[in-house]
Amino acid sequence: MKVVQPYLDRIGYSGPTAPTLETLRAIHHAHLLSVPFENLDIAFGRKIVVDEDAFMRKVVEQRRGGFCYELNGAFAALLRALGFHVTLLSARVARDAGGWGPEFDHLTLRVDLDAPWLADVGFGELFLEPLRLEVESEQVDPAGTFRLMQSGDRLQLEKAETDGNWKRQYSFAFQSRHLEEFAGMCHYHQTSPDSSFAQTRICTRATPEGRITLADMRLSVTKNGRREERLLTSTQQREDELRELFGITL
Repeated sequence: MKVVQPYLDRIGYSGPTAPTLETLRAIHHAHLLSVPFENLDIAFGRKIVVDEDAFMRKVVEQRRGGFCYELNGAFAALLRALGFHVTLLSARVARDAGGWGPEFDHLTLRVDLDAPWLADVGFGELFLEPLRLEVESEQVDPAGTFRLMQSGDRLQLEKAETDGNWKRQYSFAFQSRHLEEFAGMCHYHQTSPDSSFAQTRICTRATPEGRITLADMRLSVTKNGRREERLLTSTQQREDELRELFGITL
């Protein structure tokens, strides 16, 4: 794949590329520091089509981000080109009011090395490095502590909260999926008034010290555990922040 080196340049990665756990961890982390999770095209009515080449062009050539189908779709292509064995998995996202979203609500990745790993660069604020696909094992990540719990025939990803409770993130089974199977939910998230992606413009990226997020006109910066917020006052100011903080020009 000719786009491998430009993709690695895009995420600022210049280390080893052999298909090892060390490479996977480093590339995964670099991706999350460089490529934002964002849904900005939806507000402009720019249709997002489930197409691997389109994902690669957007992330690498246009230096944009995307949401799960785009980011994990592109990342899976990069990993395969480097020699990794990658499986697309369908996940159902936990709802704040309880219950779960539908199948294909989220695209996540299984990467098989000597053992299976969960990789995900398309969920927004989540783990920065891949998690071992081990049940009931607490795993400490730079972004927090996570665990996978068995729930019927599915695994449930949870993140530890500061009060000692665990917050559900999403659940998934190991059934291998094809990219085109996510097309229906990709369309839904762009067009349904019930989809959060059609309600709020979001752009968020991990940083070495925390995270920066622009949600509509609210800019949030978390640094070393301290969070600051401010409201932007104009469209021009919002465009300036997108360009300066995320490298995005719409």
